[in-house]
Amino acid sequence: MVEGTINGFPFRAALEPNDKGTHWLRVSKAMHIAAGTDAVDTATVEISRAGEEPETRVPTDLRKALAAAPVAQAMWADITPAARRDWILWISSAKQLETREGRIEKACSMLASGKRRVCCFGGINWLRKDHVTAGGTWLPLPSSKNRN
Repeated sequence: MVEGTINGFPFRAALEPNDKGTHWLRVSKAMHIAAGTDAVDTATVEISRAGEEPETRVPTDLRKALAAAPVAQAMWADITPAARRDWILWISSAKQLETREGRIEKACSMLASGKRRVCCFGGINWLRKDHVTAGGTWLPLPSSKNRN
């Protein structure tokens, strides 16, 4: 998590990995409008680490499953908030109840065996682009010729 300003407009957001060993900041339409910039403009950006990753609410069904699996629950308590968020997003992204239940069972098993992160899951991209709790609609910055 980072916080900062774009042309004086304050924001708080998550940096996203770009699969090249670095990260990037996704600028929402609201941020773009508030900063008064578009894709071809130069902007003044100030950014700093925001501190600890915020905790994600643990769904009731996962909380109950962890309570019934003490070794998995101990690992859960030992992993980072970002890792817990990815486990929750992986479970929550299931479209079928049976898939969700299977993922909860598998998560408890993997955690109990010492696995700290769910693999093969691009959680933050899913959260930002497709999930209803993403906190905003993400649109590409319009070009200056299309701006009103």
